[in-house]
Amino acid sequence: MALSLTKAPDLARRRLGRTLDETGLLCVTLLEGLRRTWDVRQWWGEFIEQCWFLARVTSVPVMLIAVPLGATISLQVGDIARQLGAQSGTGALLTAAMIQQVAPLAAALLVSGVGGSAITSDMGARNIRDELAAMEVMGINPVHRLVTPRLWAASTVSLLLCSVVILAGVLGGYYFNVIQQGVSPGAFFDGATTLLQFPDLMITLFKAWVFGFIAAAVACYMGMNCDYGPVGVGRAVNRAVVVTSIVVFATNYILTMIYQVLFPPRF
Repeated sequence: MALSLTKAPDLARRRLGRTLDETGLLCVTLLEGLRRTWDVRQWWGEFIEQCWFLARVTSVPVMLIAVPLGATISLQVGDIARQLGAQSGTGALLTAAMIQQVAPLAAALLVSGVGGSAITSDMGARNIRDELAAMEVMGINPVHRLVTPRLWAASTVSLLLCSVVILAGVLGGYYFNVIQQGVSPGAFFDGATTLLQFPDLMITLFKAWVFGFIAAAVACYMGMNCDYGPVGVGRAVNRAVVVTSIVVFATNYILTMIYQVLFPPRF
């Protein structure tokens, strides 16, 4: 018992050191992938292919998530607003929630869960087949050739998905709040202009853009450093989704806090 207690601090220090090492290597992978961004001709074809792949696998799920999500928020907020006698403010609250928080997070989690898992498995398969080592032998940097286009593709698709989430969520909320609950269309949309500012949309799109970079960087890093064998690839996919979710939520908190200091909310 005493021996296990003495080993506990050493184990915690080793785990902390390993976590810091992996965080540093992840940041290096991200920065190295962005370093050769200017050489567009080298990664343009792969970028288009990855954009099409990510858009194809995430477009339908994002619609299936955004519409019921907006409807659920509208129903819950509308019920509370009706009890308070402020049912006309449901549209404003729904639109503000979708634009400020829900849309970028939903887009990032979809890119991570659907597209990021595919990127991780692809990079992991290349790793266990020694394709990455073969590229290095031929003088080709695998980060520049493979990671760079995936970073920009994920950020671009995440930006577009964020707009789709906002549109689909507001339409879902409009249907249930206006058609089902009887709120006038003018009242549904009128209050949104009083709560929202133009910088709100800009920070939302910026969040989605940054979250796309994070999802692709984590997916590529986990795949390129996975253990050999199918089990190692599967564990890398699982870790990529979990780590991306944690980093995205932490980054969202930091960006939201900075934004609210620079642009106080309007009442």
